[in-house]
Amino acid sequence: MSLLSLLISGNAAAQHHFSVVASKRPTLRIYAEATGGKPIKTVKMKRTGDNQWATTIKADLDEKFYTFDCGLGETPGPWAKAVGVNGQRAAIIDMDATDPEGWDGDRSIPTPKPEDLVIYELHHRDFSIDPSSAIEHRGKFLALTEQRAIDHLTRLGVNAVHILPSFDFASIDETRDGQYNWGYDPLNYNVPEGSYSTNAYDPATRIREFKQMVMALHRAGIRVILDVVYNHTFDIRGSAFQRTMPDYYYRKRKDGTFSDGSGCGNETASEQPLMRQFIVESTKYWADEYHIDGFRFDLMGIHDIETMREVRQTLPTLFIYGEGWSAGECAYPTEKLAMKANIAQLPGIAAFGDEMRDALRGPFNDDAKGAFLAGIPGLEESLKFGIAGAISHPQVDMTQVNYSKQAWAAEPTQHISYVSCHDDMCLTDRLRASITGIDTAEVVRLDLLAQTAVFTSQGVPFMLCGEEMLRDKQGVHNSYKSPDDVNRLDWTRLERYPQVFTYYQGLISLRRHHEAFRLGTADRVRKHLSFLPTQPCVVGYRLSGVPGDWQDIIVVLNGNRESATVDIPQGEWTIVACDGTISEQGLGTIAGGTIAIDAQSALILRK
Repeated sequence: MSLLSLLISGNAAAQHHFSVVASKRPTLRIYAEATGGKPIKTVKMKRTGDNQWATTIKADLDEKFYTFDCGLGETPGPWAKAVGVNGQRAAIIDMDATDPEGWDGDRSIPTPKPEDLVIYELHHRDFSIDPSSAIEHRGKFLALTEQRAIDHLTRLGVNAVHILPSFDFASIDETRDGQYNWGYDPLNYNVPEGSYSTNAYDPATRIREFKQMVMALHRAGIRVILDVVYNHTFDIRGSAFQRTMPDYYYRKRKDGTFSDGSGCGNETASEQPLMRQFIVESTKYWADEYHIDGFRFDLMGIHDIETMREVRQTLPTLFIYGEGWSAGECAYPTEKLAMKANIAQLPGIAAFGDEMRDALRGPFNDDAKGAFLAGIPGLEESLKFGIAGAISHPQVDMTQVNYSKQAWAAEPTQHISYVSCHDDMCLTDRLRASITGIDTAEVVRLDLLAQTAVFTSQGVPFMLCGEEMLRDKQGVHNSYKSPDDVNRLDWTRLERYPQVFTYYQGLISLRRHHEAFRLGTADRVRKHLSFLPTQPCVVGYRLSGVPGDWQDIIVVLNGNRESATVDIPQGEWTIVACDGTISEQGLGTIAGGTIAIDAQSALILRK
């Protein structure tokens, strides 16, 4: 049985079939409107199997709405694929009619080599809501179809856009403008969010415009990765899961209370057959219907390993990654969960590397505490671990690595390399919070140093939108519902800090052009990557013997507030990056031996 079959379906003879999985006999109600009014038809559904119910209605129901009621309140059902405003009723529409012109020729973009990805995480409102963006459809899906947006992304060089939750979520009233939320509060998992469309009242508009966005990015060679939040729902009582199969889809503690590994009041039970099937078929639906190219799993550590394996097997060409942790204790054995420590059991699935992140900027739970970027020694091994892609490497002392005392990635492409994301302070705010007396020039130097570590590492590089224009969020740590004036990108910063965009652009180009920075396998990393002896708060490494035009590369990162020295092999070396400037053609030459690296900067050399 496929849950995908448990949807409304219709045909040219105006005959509509409704099916649902529910523990009690549901009543189907048909409405003329998305909200308000009395039902125009009410039908008691008939049992067709174990917890399966269905009915057929012979009538023209196009553009009507429906709900199921099992005695716990009306719901669109877990598998609604179109909804009215605010998602309280499912909509009956012709899905084929939502396809934009040219959609038949669009396809998901496979990811045969994850090491080639450069991921750019964005929130729809953040990216385009400010007038300085010069984007017409500000804060909407359609913003990413406009040439201004496409040109910015392609100039930067990213080839994958990770969009924060874009399914229908509960915290925004779609009848009002100007509200903000990240969207980690799922309502209808298989429908695009109405507030990001130009008309939340029309069920087809949000679907069509989402597809237009995907198609525009695909035509630019940019993949679309969808942030999915299957680990919890907005609440329990009002969820489609609870109103059709009470308590089935959620984990409970031994005392009978609902478990809260998400920190949001509940956690879903992915190990339950129907929940596992829902997650697998929902991701497949987004891939098939919307041509999504990958998925980022929020709090992936709440899901069981077997469910994540099934997702991977069902979508073998898509890139899949997630947060390898939970927000609290789960009511399920840790050794069976898709935690970071268990990633070796999940081939083809990646997790965020918080070892590297916090080695660079400081611990998540203390905004005022710095690390490598603040010139604080002791995190060098943690940074080396991230540079190697979280694999076992003979020159990384795991006893000195933060959070992990053994390598957790079987391959470097299972490691997401990053220093900041939507969650927590953005990089510039963290630098100002953790380094007393820092000025803007120092912020810029350390920003570029941090991203040099990320983009030359062997994991899959990931960046937060706006970092390329020295974005800030006014020091707000958790801006999930802060207003636009905190979260929005100020595009005039591109003109104020052009060197930042240019440097990011150079790093991405460097990675794209030279295979040594994306070796792809653990064996190749151990063969070609070696670390140099260095002083405290300095990390240096060498990439040698990689086929290509550069046979020898050295990268040195200096987090100190004064210059440092390191010994490199003899010979003439061409300077590729120095003091915030990158040139693959060269910035000059330097002789091997003992060399100096300027304070708070990165030096990249090649032979």
